[in-house]
Amino acid sequence: MTRSTLILSGLVFGLFTSMLLSLCVGPADIPLRSVFALFLGGEHVDSSLSVILLDIRMPRVVLAVLVGAALAQSGAVMQGLFQNPMADPYIVGVSSGAGLGATVAMGLGLNFWFYGLSAIGLLAFIGALGVTTVVYGISLREGRMPVTVVLLSGIALGALSSSITSYLMVAVRNDLFDTQRILFWLMGSLSSRRWEHVQMAWPQIVVGVLCMQWLARDLNALTQGEEYALYLGLDVERSKRLLLIGASLVAAAAVSVSGIIGFVGLVVPHVMRMWVGPDHRFLLPASMLGGAVLLVNADLLARVLIEPAELPIGIITSLLGCPFFLHLLSRRREVES
Repeated sequence: MTRSTLILSGLVFGLFTSMLLSLCVGPADIPLRSVFALFLGGEHVDSSLSVILLDIRMPRVVLAVLVGAALAQSGAVMQGLFQNPMADPYIVGVSSGAGLGATVAMGLGLNFWFYGLSAIGLLAFIGALGVTTVVYGISLREGRMPVTVVLLSGIALGALSSSITSYLMVAVRNDLFDTQRILFWLMGSLSSRRWEHVQMAWPQIVVGVLCMQWLARDLNALTQGEEYALYLGLDVERSKRLLLIGASLVAAAAVSVSGIIGFVGLVVPHVMRMWVGPDHRFLLPASMLGGAVLLVNADLLARVLIEPAELPIGIITSLLGCPFFLHLLSRRREVES
């Protein structure tokens, strides 16, 4: 068994363990045997515990897995595509566009659900994909898509979207515009998430993740340079478009249900690259599993650190990710010197 296979197996075990821990721990602790009894059958489980597990904690844990996997795998693709270790899923304006869409939805007091889609999530998804589409349109040059132009366009439009969001939060004053609620969403949270949110996010995330995994060999070639990829017979522009669309799709779906959660897509691919190497056939699934493990545990900490209140999960990921990322940068500087 290869080293990469062992690491992937370990990540699967770590994810399973983290999910069980998250299901058991909370304001109402639930014995592990009750969790197994509920899902595997056996002893009777109290109806109140069943509601807590199936209707409150389980959808939240599943959503943490989906969002963490989506952000981390999208980050690994972005870093490979842009050849930039500082790239993450939000670099093409996904987070800023989603923030603007969610701000508009909350500012207008929209609370409807439409075929499993919440108003806030729907407008956040539209905002994220809208900004990404504009970035793509601006960057297209005679059928080519220079990654440097995509990068700079994403930064510029992301800054513009953030500025509009800030303006709305400062300038608009009415009974519907809940600034505190908007700030909490912008910091990221899985609080009060239910199966409807899982239903809203999983199709886009699954399709995008499979698309990126299918293109792993193409991404390997692109990381060696476009000329090398062309020499291998790769349709470079088509591969770049599909990778960008896939990464943006899963990031937009994740942000639409969780808010803006930083550092997952930035730090996790770096760690997984150290463990399994640069081959994206292994790096992408490793990043997906690592991101899921990180977010499940970060969500658990967000729930229990200041009970009965709850921290935004973005605070937890930043507190965990920032020092670790600085450590990675210092190690890289030592190696280069």
